[in-house]
Amino acid sequence: MLRRGNAANSNEPETTAVQATDAPKQVGTEGKGRPTPKRRDAEGRKRGPVAPAPMTAKEARARRKQSQGTKAERKAARELRRASASDARARMMAGEEGYLLARDKGPVRGYVRDIIDARRNLVGLFMPLALLLILAMFVSPALQAIVTLAMLVMMLFMIIEGIYLSRMISKRVNERFPNNTESTVKLGWYAFVRASQLRRMRAPKPRVSPGDTI
Repeated sequence: MLRRGNAANSNEPETTAVQATDAPKQVGTEGKGRPTPKRRDAEGRKRGPVAPAPMTAKEARARRKQSQGTKAERKAARELRRASASDARARMMAGEEGYLLARDKGPVRGYVRDIIDARRNLVGLFMPLALLLILAMFVSPALQAIVTLAMLVMMLFMIIEGIYLSRMISKRVNERFPNNTESTVKLGWYAFVRASQLRRMRAPKPRVSPGDTI
């Protein structure tokens, strides 16, 4: 009896060890035996039938219109985009910083615009005078030499005024903004381009009047 008890007691550790050894295997192999589901199946997505490619351009346009909604919805979307673009342009022309083009942003560029808008620039007369001279040349071919000479003189004055504007703008900007990092060439060109435009065509619109002190 004692020997049987000892034998039974001696077998218990072996059974426990076997169970402990087999337990991780059961956990590790649980769920195996079936293929891993695809991602779209695991997420519950269903893929419907794919429509055939359009055969003609007319069919492609019809599909595109259908995907964009009804005619009334497309019209409302166009009106919304048009109103949004018009509002953005109005804010840009008014000089709101968030709507300005990259070339016009910053207090330095705003200060340069004010300087130019407060002056009466000779270079601003180049475009209308050049147009008049060209028209006069077509009316009377005999004036071609005179028109050519006049345009050369105008270009000479433009270059002189452009150099003057560049130096004047650079000096005043450095006085107002000692930490300015923009080069004289960039600011001078920016001032020259704005000065060469007609006042009503400048963007953003001038916020000062000619003769104002800046």
